[in-house]
Amino acid sequence: MTAYMRNRNCPCPRCRAKGLMGAAIIITVGILFLIQNFSSFDFGQTWPVLLIVVGVFVYLTRTASLEGHVPPYYAVGPVVPPPPGQTPPPPQSNSQVNP
Repeated sequence: MTAYMRNRNCPCPRCRAKGLMGAAIIITVGILFLIQNFSSFDFGQTWPVLLIVVGVFVYLTRTASLEGHVPPYYAVGPVVPPPPGQTPPPPQSNSQVNP
């Protein structure tokens, strides 16, 4: 069994869930501040919701299916040449890689 490495271009559920965690945290913080402004609840009383959201996304990223997972190009192993008549894709620089 090989180690899981996230690929931003992968369509599998695990990679998609991991990519949404940052957005979910920002949305949750925004909602908690909105609740603070429009109700009697203070952020100090509602911040545990943020821990729950982070926990849910960590659970989703670790238990989601790997069906259809495309590993990053550096985790694939030996490079297979393209079929005759096709040009290979241009190489990516290392600065664009985020595991």
